[in-house]
Amino acid sequence: MQIAVFGLGYVGAVTAACFAVDGHCVIGVDTDTYKVQRIMEGQSPIVERDLEDYIRRAREAGRLVATTCAEEAVAQSDIALICVGTPSRRNGSPNLEFVERVCHQIGAALAEREKPYTVVVRSTVLPGTCEQLVIPALEKASGKRHGEGFHVCMNPEFLREGTAIHDFYHPPLTVIGSQSAEAADRVAELYANIPAEYVKTDLRTAEMVKYANNAFHALKITFANEIGAWCKREGVDSHVVMRLLTMDTKLNISPAYLTPGFAFGGSCLPKDLRALVYRTHQHDLTLPTLESILVSNRLQIERTVDLITQLGKKRVGVVGLAFKAGTDDLRESPVVTLCGYLIGKGLALRIYDSNVSLAAIYGSNRAYIEREIPHIHTLMCDSLQQLIDESEVVVLANHEERVTQHAHRFRADQTVIDLARCISPEAIRGRYLGLYW
Repeated sequence: MQIAVFGLGYVGAVTAACFAVDGHCVIGVDTDTYKVQRIMEGQSPIVERDLEDYIRRAREAGRLVATTCAEEAVAQSDIALICVGTPSRRNGSPNLEFVERVCHQIGAALAEREKPYTVVVRSTVLPGTCEQLVIPALEKASGKRHGEGFHVCMNPEFLREGTAIHDFYHPPLTVIGSQSAEAADRVAELYANIPAEYVKTDLRTAEMVKYANNAFHALKITFANEIGAWCKREGVDSHVVMRLLTMDTKLNISPAYLTPGFAFGGSCLPKDLRALVYRTHQHDLTLPTLESILVSNRLQIERTVDLITQLGKKRVGVVGLAFKAGTDDLRESPVVTLCGYLIGKGLALRIYDSNVSLAAIYGSNRAYIEREIPHIHTLMCDSLQQLIDESEVVVLANHEERVTQHAHRFRADQTVIDLARCISPEAIRGRYLGLYW
């Protein structure tokens, strides 16, 4: 392919060199004449392992050149990769000045072009940037409409400085967001020789996934460091602890617990987090990430209360009372807490859980539920159908098996709030609201 790479920094220089070595014809563009000159001399403009060798090989093969002229680059290519920086402003917002400037340059060069062109954003940008900035800037400068004279795709990079070339050829997956399946497939052809799963999605999801990745990486580093600080005070080798933790690939290093949904609860997680925070405070340790977990968990419940009360309905039914499906354990169930909030708001509450029989609840479980929801026996329904009949809003708190079987019984005037993504919106006649989807 004929490729233009805008921005010859840590992402752009690696991207340009690797595609050129792979056999594509690449023209790099940068306003910095030093970077352009370095590449033309077969040298790397940045310090990155093996990059200079790749640039030299690409130059010797005649497949890599560099210029300061955007018009020249667009004229000699069919696809442009935007790899310019998006540094932070003082208030934390990303500075999109370079992205916008490049879009105006590319758009101006497209004004007289008849062949279709594809613009691919590799720079890290917030969700909505392609739709709200990139596409309008290109349309304004080119006089053409998106989807007709050009297409825009989002192709986030997952390159780490120091191992960027290895990461380029061994990505966990290749994500391409676009409003056009044809344009996305065209971009995917660039990666035909790279063994990684190709995922085609929408623009906003492709923009969002890079932030989710980096936030998770930062979270893991901070989590390990906070556990390490606690281990040090306890005289425990934190590296041994974390090695044992990562040996569990079923729950710890896995997709488990990484599905957005309602708050956690039960007899283990809340109790052990409280004990952890108590013990670290005894050591005069401040561990903000670990201490914030229970605070954040409480916010999940409060957001759900707001979602329900903002509907302005009085009769609310909650399906599922235990802390998770398939159990009758009510201790520290976030659903019990949710019900307590709703009662406090003056709502007429009805509850159904096929696994919870008040007559069979005893011991600490019974004491807990009677303390949290007095007179709960007056709120429980004998069947899911009874709850549906008596409710204006139905809250699906966990995966109750009978819900799918009764989906057709929801009325058109009802609102279903799904906290566990346990039903398809198309399965019901009424209004469907997902918690985070």
